Amino acid sequence: MTATMVKETSPPFATEPGPRRRARRRGVIIALLFVLPALLLLGALVVYPVLFSVGRSFFDASGTEFVGGENYAEMFRDPATLKAVRNTAIWVVVAPTLLTGLGLILAVLVEKVRWATAFKLLLFMPMAVSFLAAGIIFRLAYDEDPDKGVLNAAVVSVHDAFTGSSSYPTARARDGEGLTGQPDGSYRTSSDADPGDTVALGLVGVSSGDLPTESRPAYDAAQRQAAADEVRGVVYLDFTPGGGGEPGVVDREESGLPGVTVEAMRGGETVASTTTASDGSFRFTMLDSGTYTLKLSASNFAPPYEGISWLGPALVTPAIIGAYLWIWTGFAMVLIGAGLAALPRDALEAARMDGANEWQIFHRITVPLLAPVLTVVFVTLVINVMKVFDLVYIIAPGPVQEDATVLATQMWLVSFGGGNNQGLGSALGVLLLLLVIPAMVFNVRRFKRSQR
Repeated sequence: MTATMVKETSPPFATEPGPRRRARRRGVIIALLFVLPALLLLGALVVYPVLFSVGRSFFDASGTEFVGGENYAEMFRDPATLKAVRNTAIWVVVAPTLLTGLGLILAVLVEKVRWATAFKLLLFMPMAVSFLAAGIIFRLAYDEDPDKGVLNAAVVSVHDAFTGSSSYPTARARDGEGLTGQPDGSYRTSSDADPGDTVALGLVGVSSGDLPTESRPAYDAAQRQAAADEVRGVVYLDFTPGGGGEPGVVDREESGLPGVTVEAMRGGETVASTTTASDGSFRFTMLDSGTYTLKLSASNFAPPYEGISWLGPALVTPAIIGAYLWIWTGFAMVLIGAGLAALPRDALEAARMDGANEWQIFHRITVPLLAPVLTVVFVTLVINVMKVFDLVYIIAPGPVQEDATVLATQMWLVSFGGGNNQGLGSALGVLLLLLVIPAMVFNVRRFKRSQR
């Protein structure tokens, strides 16, 4: 009876746990063998460098003397590091926000474009360009010389179309030849002119190749006599091509300077103004009796508008963020567009049938439903922005490198770019790692929740 009960209550397949256990163990060993190369690479390329950097951050520049937390204290005493932290904060706030907003707007608009695929391809194409190549492209595009930088060429063209530019930025008067320079950049005649006088105003500093095409010789205009109630004169290039000629005298081959603004002043006030003709001649008519001072206004000699200093200290960080937007906007648009394609269309159609306009649908339905996707895109961009290095290092010129520096570039500059202080550089690397970890953890958790 007892033997029967024991036999009945014993677990089935009592002889199988041994083989099953060995099979399971063999499966674990095979899995570990497959994972081992990846674990070795992960340990060599990630875990070991992280642990080494943490340990190195507690030593001095030479790596021989233990200094404890001195590198971390020095990190926040260094003005360059504080500026890097400030610039990194600007990047983290501005770039992901703009990219997520642009990606959302473009993803919604692309749905209504006939050639949506081609449009997406054009916007996503910059992702195929390396940061190094993109940095070189934008370094050239932001060049301050309008002949090289395409942005300044456009800005100068628009400015000159509405404001115009001076005709003779390099022109100047000969010393002691009738014109006296003023602090504001203008010139005035050294002696006054009376009605009935003819005045010759000579300038130099203009090459014959820079003369306007309509310029003609000034000799005949200089010979004309003024009427009793007018002041007549000529503004000319006081230089004969090939040399020769007499300074202060209008020679036959000397060209007039057209388009020069000349003012007649009396008592310190401008009473008349005119512009020289193609032969440099001008005249003021119907003048009252008395003496007048002639003035060549400073606008005639103002240097040409050179555009905007995109890579100056004030604009270098926004300019680099602009280059970053050019690269990553397509990425944000494609991810958000994928989320947009997965939205339930019945909710959108129901809202339209209830009388909601497109803005209400976008604001109250599309954006809330896309919130998980927008969050993932934003956090991913935050992680990427914290590591930005290439664009800042390549686009920012040497003199403003410190004004544009972020934590990644500052870490490299301190460690290898002349500072040669790997202790402080390792501390900066640890700081950057600590800033990235919360965003990475948040993103991983969101992925896990989305999978569940």
